[in-house]
Parts: sequence; C-alpha cells; structure tokens
Amino acid sequence: MTRKIILNLAISLDGYISDEHGGFNWIKGHADKNQDTKRKFNFNEFLENIDVIVMGRKAFEDTGVEGYEEKRIIVATSENREDYDNIIFINEDICKSIQEIQQSQGKNIWLFGGGGLTDNFIKEDIIDKYIIGIIPIILGNGRKLFFSDNPTIELHLDEYTVEDGITILQYSKK
Repeated sequence: MTRKIILNLAISLDGYISDEHGGFNWIKGHADKNQDTKRKFNFNEFLENIDVIVMGRKAFEDTGVEGYEEKRIIVATSENREDYDNIIFINEDICKSIQEIQQSQGKNIWLFGGGGLTDNFIKEDIIDKYIIGIIPIILGNGRKLFFSDNPTIELHLDEYTVEDGITILQYSKK
C-alpha cells in the first residue's frame, strides 16, 4: 500500500492558518457543544498512522517539533542547514523529495504547513487527503492557506465531525 500525503491543519473561517505574526493561540474551540457529532476526530489515532511530518521553515520556526520526536521531520528551506536528531532540511524540489519518500515503506506523510509549502503540493496535485479543521473565528488577516492560480481539484467528502464549535472536514481526491 502506498503512503498517503495528508494535509492536516486548522484554518480560520476566512482561510488563514496563522495570524500575521505566525501565532496559533486562536486555534481553540468555543465551548459550544450544541452541534457536536457523536464521532470525534481522533488526533492521536491520526498520529499513529504517520511517520513523516513535512513543514516549511516558517512553520518549523513558529511551532517547533516538541512531541514529535518519534517522527521524521522534513523541513523545506532555501537555506543550507545541517540535519540533526530526527530533523532533515531539504532545499531542493520538496514535492519530488516527498514523492520519493512516498514510494518507500512506511506510514503516511503529514503535510503540516505552512501556506507556501502547501501551495507547491496543491499546484502539483499530489495531496491524497485533506483534513481541514475550521475554527469559528474570522481573523481578518494573517497567513493564507490557499494561494492563487491553483488547479481545479475535485474532492470527495469522506467524513465530518464537529466538536466544541470546530468542524473538521476530511476529503479525498475523486
């Protein structure tokens, strides 16, 4: 079975993945249980099926890798940096590099973000699954998930869950 490249992240209702300073403190529920679904998204189960996390340099610097020491972390950067511990820096064609990893044995690959990195994968149409948590907030500005000039990619809604006001949509390519 081929590994899947899975984009999993949260966005504001107006499409931002972080505030203008790279902050994420707005990513939280609002204690609104009225629309909760019986089934909940199990993030720990998601993590059990991942062994590679791919992120851009800004996302790496903004979030770090605490809690992911057992995963291989791949950071896309234009800088020449030395690998260390479980962290590998790639400054070449990130999509090609990840597709090569995708062909090897292992678990799925989590495309963590940010927007610039994700844009490459969307334009190449190589994301197998999209898991998007919609946070009930309008930020007004920040770092966008979707850039312009993307190809049309038809998706199939596989599942949705709602918990604490957060809607999580899971799509696969048609």
